[in-house]
Amino acid sequence: MNYLPNSQRYQNMEYRRCGKSGLKLPAVSLGLWHNFGAIDNLENARNILRLAFDNGITHFDLANNYGPPPGSAEETFGRIFKDDFKRYRDELIISTKAGWPMWDGPYGDLGSKKYLVASLDQSLQRMGLDYVDIFYHHRPDPETPLEETMAALDLIVKQGKALYVGISSYSPSETAQAAEILKNLGTPCLIHQPKYSMFDRWVEDGLLDVLEDKGMGCIPFSPLAQGLLTNKYLKGIPEGSRAANHRGNGAIEEDQITDDKIAKVGKLNELALKRGQNLAQMALSWILKDKRITSVLIGVSKPEQVTDSLRCLENLSFTQDELQLINSILAE
Repeated sequence: MNYLPNSQRYQNMEYRRCGKSGLKLPAVSLGLWHNFGAIDNLENARNILRLAFDNGITHFDLANNYGPPPGSAEETFGRIFKDDFKRYRDELIISTKAGWPMWDGPYGDLGSKKYLVASLDQSLQRMGLDYVDIFYHHRPDPETPLEETMAALDLIVKQGKALYVGISSYSPSETAQAAEILKNLGTPCLIHQPKYSMFDRWVEDGLLDVLEDKGMGCIPFSPLAQGLLTNKYLKGIPEGSRAANHRGNGAIEEDQITDDKIAKVGKLNELALKRGQNLAQMALSWILKDKRITSVLIGVSKPEQVTDSLRCLENLSFTQDELQLINSILAE
């Protein structure tokens, strides 16, 4: 498997500085939440990763519990990395996370130093890496003092197991506190990974302002509302979809696909077509229009979806009339 990446891979990708750091990320990054588990096709996963890198996507985002089963997405990535990407390690940003249940007993969940350090050691072993570029605490832990969780992230950087650290799904106040603790420890909080889409705009209520103030980047996940902001659900729930099959592992729940949302999706799709985009491309562009956004995470099941998503970069500007129309549709 002598994979040779596209020699023009950096020509068309936009790279954005991550907060006030020295790191730049591609405007579009690839998440391995779905379709990289042990139940999925290895060659399809390989083709997705190759096509992403061929198009300048240098950032691959994982977590300890991605699969299914948990851990298997990292194992799949590790196999492909060894075959195809090891020689290009210094061109890649690889991230992983810990914070959700991973193994039995009291030390396999949440935010203790015991869990975070052990989890990253396991992740590195599964992926065949000496270090990750970014390690996240995956969610707030109400039981563990924030000082301990942030001290664990600081320790991981000082051990050389991660170059940078971040947090995911923290509230604005938790984010500000976490950033201050890490700053005092000498390890800046690089980035926040929140859920953000046209249908879930909570980050606009203070979080983006905190990130700008603290000099942190932002990389939203589920920008397409787990497929709702695509052509897939324009006529309801199609047969064979994850929602119809109740596959789980983060798949959109059938009861979230309401008649009201389908009607909104139809109107948004009409606007997208007028902009020369499909709905998914417009939904990605809409997030990337904000300069406080460093990158947006896409999840794909087929290689051609990578190419399709990247076309969002061809039109990142919105007129005031377009933005007002989007807001009015979403407010209906």
